[in-house]
Amino acid sequence: MKITFLKWGAVSLALLVSAASATTLLAQDQSSSPSVPTPAQESEKKADPSIAQRKENQQDRIANGVKSGQLTPSEIANLENKEAAINKETRTDRAASGGKLTSAEKAQINQQQNQMSKQIYADKHNANTAHYGNNKVGQRRENQQDRIAQGIKSGQLTPSETAKLEKQQQGINKHVASDRKANGGSLTAREKKQVNKEQNQASRNIYKKKHNAVTQPNAKKP
Repeated sequence: MKITFLKWGAVSLALLVSAASATTLLAQDQSSSPSVPTPAQESEKKADPSIAQRKENQQDRIANGVKSGQLTPSEIANLENKEAAINKETRTDRAASGGKLTSAEKAQINQQQNQMSKQIYADKHNANTAHYGNNKVGQRRENQQDRIAQGIKSGQLTPSETAKLEKQQQGINKHVASDRKANGGSLTAREKKQVNKEQNQASRNIYKKKHNAVTQPNAKKP
């Protein structure tokens, strides 16, 4: 009996030594091989979007600001003009580098997009908002902005096209504000007719720009 006990004790000791050796070897192997990223590190990696994805994200934020009324036509036009300039610079850099961007160019574009991001946030959270009033003229202008927002989000409208459309809306809004001020806050029948005519033209422009061949790279089929 004693012999059997000693025999099994020796076997257990051998197993423990073997396990310890395996643990040591595994630790050495892990230290010499590339580290496996943790779930948190993987998440961070995925959160680092490409230049194209980041531009799409910026456009979505602008579209949401258009839809909610947090961005005025003048603010939208300004933001989209800046976005168009970044896009143009990106295309120029790619053309000069055989379709790719250098590390320095990527860093420069990323810095410009950081500035854009801050500007979008500032414009969406300042005191300027788009209020169109509870009337037919106001409702129509709101509908136009909704159509523009949808075009931005779908990629059917490029930044330069959006800037032009918003500049047109800005002109109509200025016209309406001027007429209301001259008439104690209301519009005459003639002025309403004129505004409606201007919005008809704006509506046609929105349709044309949303259905032409010029789209964002991420454009979805209407």
